[in-house]
Amino acid sequence: QVQLVESGGGLVQPGGSLRLSCSASGFSAGDYAIGWFRQAPGKEREGVSCIATDRGTYYVDSVEGRFTISRDNVKNTVYLQMKSLKPEDTGVYYCAAGSRVSWSTRDYDYWGQGTQVTVSS
Repeated sequence: QVQLVESGGGLVQPGGSLRLSCSASGFSAGDYAIGWFRQAPGKEREGVSCIATDRGTYYVDSVEGRFTISRDNVKNTVYLQMKSLKPEDTGVYYCAAGSRVSWSTRDYDYWGQGTQVTVSS
């Protein structure tokens, strides 16, 4: 059974840090591009960061320099290290697996259930 499970979300103050994990089962995540997306209340789901099978990394401008995506193929897990968090980073964070890196949700085949990140004082 193909499954992606996100973890590591929570409540953090502005300027704080969190590390999200995306654990894959039922397939080898190393064979897929993995994307992190987020969805704020009342807004569309948007791409945040993605990592290619060759470990090439991509970030949207709003998180460049603050977020770092990485993968551990032995653990079949992809991470999103988030630093200097801002209130506008609040949302449900999802990871997804697809055949290529993309900012479009339609290019991803498998999705996790999401983990809530709230940045607030």
